[in-house]
Amino acid sequence: MKNYILGVLLFTVSLSVKAQNQEALFEKSLLTLNDMLVNESHYSFKKAVFSVENAYLNGKLDSLAVNGQIKVLKELCSLLINGRFLAYVESDKPDVNKWASVYQVMCDSIPIIIKDQEYRYIPFRYDFDDVFGNQELSNMFISKLLTTRKGNCHSLPYLYKILCEELGTTANLALAPNHIYIKHQNKKNGWYNTELTSGIFPNDAWLMASGFIHVDAIKNGVYMKALNNKESIALVMMDLADAYQKTFPNNDGSFLLNCSQTALSVFPNLTSALIMRAEIHKKQIEKETNIDKAKQDFKKLEVEYSHIHKLGYRYMPEEMYLNWLVSLKTEREKYENKKLTNFNKK
Repeated sequence: MKNYILGVLLFTVSLSVKAQNQEALFEKSLLTLNDMLVNESHYSFKKAVFSVENAYLNGKLDSLAVNGQIKVLKELCSLLINGRFLAYVESDKPDVNKWASVYQVMCDSIPIIIKDQEYRYIPFRYDFDDVFGNQELSNMFISKLLTTRKGNCHSLPYLYKILCEELGTTANLALAPNHIYIKHQNKKNGWYNTELTSGIFPNDAWLMASGFIHVDAIKNGVYMKALNNKESIALVMMDLADAYQKTFPNNDGSFLLNCSQTALSVFPNLTSALIMRAEIHKKQIEKETNIDKAKQDFKKLEVEYSHIHKLGYRYMPEEMYLNWLVSLKTEREKYENKKLTNFNKK
């Protein structure tokens, strides 16, 4: 019996130590992201994303393997840049060529010749299983995408942005309901969309076709806005909050509130942060024993939810989201930006 009790105690202590170690990894990631917001020269989207993945994986992210795979993809992009004739003549052609090469590596089959033997490079594909990471959060990770060659509207645009930055150019993330895509701006066409889940260049009409993008959401920069680097880090900070919530479901809300408030300091209309902050306040009200204070806090909570609604946010069910996503392929002719298709694939 004594041995059994000792065993249970040791097991409990072991779990506690592991939890503390993982908690430290989350705190380290938060410090890393904070530092990027304060010191622009320390910005690295790749470092930010993998700090979150490593924290959730409890320090078990294989950084060498992940960076090695990204290096290979970068080198493949460079080969395409040097070997392509691009039908584009404006002064920003070097950047456009880099974007086209990353697009091709992400979305196209590419013939590769090694010692006179031709091989076919297989592009990344969309994974329709657990698209929101509800069953397993790591299904949203770039490390999973690199391993399986299958990803979603989170990992695919994240990897695209990382590859662009590895090549010394830019890529702007943009938001739609439950969705992330890429926006670029070139001198010839202005702003245009790149959709990695289907590999085409949809016009804004497709985004509006979902029925869940309210005009107020566009006006307030909730959706369809090209995010700057700080706003992109704010997105990653909310990824960190989601990962923390999954790892420590019984947390007191302080870490999540810290993430939300920091993200909102650079991206005030980031609805995921606004919703998470409101949900934390709601839980705090439910635990409040002082009735008068609970009533006062509830009035403040109503203001928070009202603000989110006024921004134009609307909830989009998962099934409807998937139908909307599929419509981009089934109605491709209706939504594709024809001006961009040709020069991006040459």
